[in-house]
Amino acid sequence: MVSRCAGWEALDVREAAPDGPVAFCADLSPASLLAAYRAGVYPFPASDEYVRALNEAVFADQVQDGRIRLVGKDAGEEAADPYAVSWWSPDPRPVLPVTSAHLSRSLARRLRNRLPWSTSMDRRFEQVVRECRAGRDPLWLTDELIASLVRLHELGHAHSVEVWEDGDLIGGVFGLQVGSVFSMDSMFFHRPGASKVAVTDLAARFAQAGGVLLDAQRDSPHVRDLGGVLIPREQYVRHLGRTTRDRLPMTTATLPARRLTPPTGSH
Repeated sequence: MVSRCAGWEALDVREAAPDGPVAFCADLSPASLLAAYRAGVYPFPASDEYVRALNEAVFADQVQDGRIRLVGKDAGEEAADPYAVSWWSPDPRPVLPVTSAHLSRSLARRLRNRLPWSTSMDRRFEQVVRECRAGRDPLWLTDELIASLVRLHELGHAHSVEVWEDGDLIGGVFGLQVGSVFSMDSMFFHRPGASKVAVTDLAARFAQAGGVLLDAQRDSPHVRDLGGVLIPREQYVRHLGRTTRDRLPMTTATLPARRLTPPTGSH
């Protein structure tokens, strides 16, 4: 039996180290995932026994002295190995304000002139997740995590954006929505620029619904190219705390990707 972790609500990530795991907990159930994201934390399951053992060897002392939380289990349940899943909340946090997300000029020009791409939301959630897993090393998108993400999608908390070319899925992004923040877990592309189109499309749909931030989780040149910035973790947590509605309904219609490009001649 996989233990059900208790205590995400009591975890204050503002007190945690900025560049390492903030907790260990083996519970990847939908309820645990949602509670963790609401606390500003996301999971990174160990891809194999070596990584699990490395987690324990490197971080056991910090767990022992309380610098890293060992999130507990509910009374009466069997304990699962907590070092099988590390949980992270980096400081600073890379985010994309939805009003700042943009495509490069070259990609926008390609969309306007010759790319017949379209986008949709929640049309192929599980396929997007599995495309994001394909060929990745380390393999953090485990079967257990995927099952919980699919369940959260069914419950309306997790979403995907798909990019299409002539009926073929060529790019996408997926993640979890917590009020006015959408935390992007992963993205993929089979055509250059397709993942950037997916993220920009997500920003547009989320902004229209009243969303404020896309959380990129991990900083990268890819995120910066789209308009990403770094904000203090404390500021990110405050955004999560301002949530008044757990879900903001977004349009799921299939739309032309060229709508995401600025008018010709604009800067």
